[in-house]
Amino acid sequence: MLTGEYRNTIDEKGRILIPARLRSSIAGNTLIVTRSIEKNLWMMLPDMWTRIKEQITGGPGAMFNSQTRTLQRRIIAPAQECEIDKAGRINIPPGLRDSVDLQPKQEAVILGIDTYLELWNTDEYAAFLERSDSEFEEAAESLGRKLEAAGFGK
Repeated sequence: MLTGEYRNTIDEKGRILIPARLRSSIAGNTLIVTRSIEKNLWMMLPDMWTRIKEQITGGPGAMFNSQTRTLQRRIIAPAQECEIDKAGRINIPPGLRDSVDLQPKQEAVILGIDTYLELWNTDEYAAFLERSDSEFEEAAESLGRKLEAAGFGK
């Protein structure tokens, strides 16, 4: 399980250290890195990536569906396989770094979201948290109702 919020600096070669606590949950030494829906990057284990990719590609007719083509162009096309080196660092390709304003010698935020990681520019992450405050409160209220209906905590 990948969880936690970590801050590390991107080095001059575009690499960022994946914290040991997260690395211990990663089988193998490869992550698939691609753009997210928000202004961050997703880093996924290969098996998770395969399942997502299969859903997006959707078979031979998918190329005739405009929404599917958009997802393919925005998520699948920029994806790159990146290895975690012996020091625990992953090299984020320049095009992906630039797309979310991650600069060398700059601190970034790594979030563990159970089955994948997110990589954020620290300023963009702070802005996201501020923008999403009311949505978070609504989501928490909704979750509370679901948990209550399911008998959680009784």
